[in-house]
Amino acid sequence: MHNINFSHTPVLLNEVINNLNIQPNGTYIDATVGGAGHAIEIAKKLINGKLFAFDKDPDAISFSKEKLSGYSVALINEDFANMEKFVNEKVDGVLMDLGVSSHQLDNAKRGFSYKKNGPLDMRMSKTGESAKQILNFKSAKEIANILKIYGEERFAFKIANEIVLRRTYKAIETTEDLANIIRGVVPFKFKRQKNPCKKTFQAIRIAVNNEFLNLKKGLNSAFNLLKPKGRLLVISFHSLEDKIVKNFYKDKATGCICSKNFPICVCKNVKKANILNKKPITPNDDEISKNNRAHSAKLRVLEKL
Repeated sequence: MHNINFSHTPVLLNEVINNLNIQPNGTYIDATVGGAGHAIEIAKKLINGKLFAFDKDPDAISFSKEKLSGYSVALINEDFANMEKFVNEKVDGVLMDLGVSSHQLDNAKRGFSYKKNGPLDMRMSKTGESAKQILNFKSAKEIANILKIYGEERFAFKIANEIVLRRTYKAIETTEDLANIIRGVVPFKFKRQKNPCKKTFQAIRIAVNNEFLNLKKGLNSAFNLLKPKGRLLVISFHSLEDKIVKNFYKDKATGCICSKNFPICVCKNVKKANILNKKPITPNDDEISKNNRAHSAKLRVLEKL
């Protein structure tokens, strides 16, 4: 068996499979294969169809290769922002599951978790600028902006100033170093409500992996690749991500925006898609009780016209 424990409970699995509306000879993209939980269920439904599975994490690709052997799946170690470079045909459906995989969180060496001590890394692709580099070399203002914009952290400036002060004595190297700084800064009454590290760790992870820019690119790429009646499904896990998805869907589903007083349309805005669920689909209590990481998941479904 593969030595990477890439355990992954797929979130909203039945809802994803139902809403993808899988045709046995269709072509699909799983833009974030992770532990292949969704991918294997999609692949099982294909007879002459095919599945393209992307992930920028090389660990996910090597794990999925084993799990998906015997199925018609092309595995591609690449960010979904670049999917159009690798798929040169129109597809019937695309799934983007934006959550950090359980493997990434549970493996201390990857540096994603504030619950386990490990090197400050957080790079999904294992390449490029790490969390350690951001925290040790960026200015207090730059760090504060990351925490505020990507984490909505109310103590962003206090935390950033403390990081810059501490690193003058000793480099910030581990997740524990960072967690201790945050715990020392956040007032006690806020610590009682929930873990004070969550927002800062989330913000730095988003910055390290350029997640929001890549999400916007990925949504556009996915939509361009869809056939008419093709579906784009996105599962998001926090409000900022969900807002990007919601706005993208709204934009595609909006037609003419000219004033009613105009005799003819001048905006040239054409409706390109239908939003199939006005409210996002969320996990039921049963799923949340079995998989706590599903509690904040939201699934949105868009169908191209």
